[in-house]
Amino acid sequence: MRMSDIIEEFIKELFSDEEEIEIQRNDLAQQFNCVPSQINYVISTRFKPSQGYYVESRRGGGGHIRIKKVNNTKSDYLMHIINNIGNSLTDNEAKILISDFLTYNLVNTKEAKLIRVATSDNVLDIPKEYKDKLRANILKNMLLNLN
Repeated sequence: MRMSDIIEEFIKELFSDEEEIEIQRNDLAQQFNCVPSQINYVISTRFKPSQGYYVESRRGGGGHIRIKKVNNTKSDYLMHIINNIGNSLTDNEAKILISDFLTYNLVNTKEAKLIRVATSDNVLDIPKEYKDKLRANILKNMLLNLN
């Protein structure tokens, strides 16, 4: 397991009975023997609003990071994703979203594979300038039909 995965799991365990946690970046970095920027990286990539979290960060002497779990229904979450995809989506961005969908049980393995195939560069055999726009449209329409 990579250090980022270990830190993510530790933070998620802090949520066991809580809807909101507060952590000290430097204390956590010392605990995992890493630099504070590693903590920032984990929080910014794994605790985003699109993943059901709200993060508030205060820097300085008594700086802390407050992470709040946002309870959304499946359809709320999917609509949030659809609204935030924008007009284009890269192949890598699609992979990350689909992985998140699996992690949060928004899709099953079969649905994830179908979405991945439909949005992959292998299938979208068109010029690059149109590929990311078409991928975004396909993903949005597939998500709309999951409800």
